[in-house]
Amino acid sequence: MSIYDQWLKVRDNIERACARSGRSPDEITVVAVTKYMSPEQMQEVFKAGLEHIGESKAQDALEKWEQLGDKGTWHFIGHLQSNKVKYVIDKFRYIHSLDRLSLAREIERRAARHGVRMPCFIQVNVSGETSKHGLHPDEVERFVEHLAEFNHIVPIGLMTMAPYVEDPEQTRPVFSRLKELQILLQDRKYDHAPLTELSMGMSNDYPIAVEEGATYLRLGSCLMGR
Repeated sequence: MSIYDQWLKVRDNIERACARSGRSPDEITVVAVTKYMSPEQMQEVFKAGLEHIGESKAQDALEKWEQLGDKGTWHFIGHLQSNKVKYVIDKFRYIHSLDRLSLAREIERRAARHGVRMPCFIQVNVSGETSKHGLHPDEVERFVEHLAEFNHIVPIGLMTMAPYVEDPEQTRPVFSRLKELQILLQDRKYDHAPLTELSMGMSNDYPIAVEEGATYLRLGSCLMGR
């Protein structure tokens, strides 16, 4: 099945999930995870009509950027080491994995140098898995308050990854917890942190994430094949 055919299937699933939860598909942005794809394969992603792409390793993305940087909107979705920010700051439109102050300081420094304001998602480890990065939910509010000192970082939302399970329904508490946290933080009315977006949901569980309020989905195998 072609990427375009896979995309039609995914789009239909998103529309069904939106109908079940009283939402509009226009609220959902799909980020096609291209980290295992060559630049040639990525051309097929763009041809299928997918604009947003996600990469998770800064140096691996450099070659792709050299060939395709004029196409699409690039999202950095993996764990970001501070010493790799220099490869990301002027090439990616969004960072989905802000999870510590040392990283925020480096993003701020590099963004100021380039004269940009970087939209970031704060990564939250809702599931508590030791294999996953991110702040504990109880740490997020204080972290958001610290971000007020950084003029070149825009905390636009929260991000999480649910455990991979056979029954996607079991991921629902993870997504609903992130939505609850978003509402709590929005009630604080931070001037520097709109936090209007939720980056959650992957190939195994994205319909559940949509039902629970996701606005950005990071999808790989369900679009590209395994």
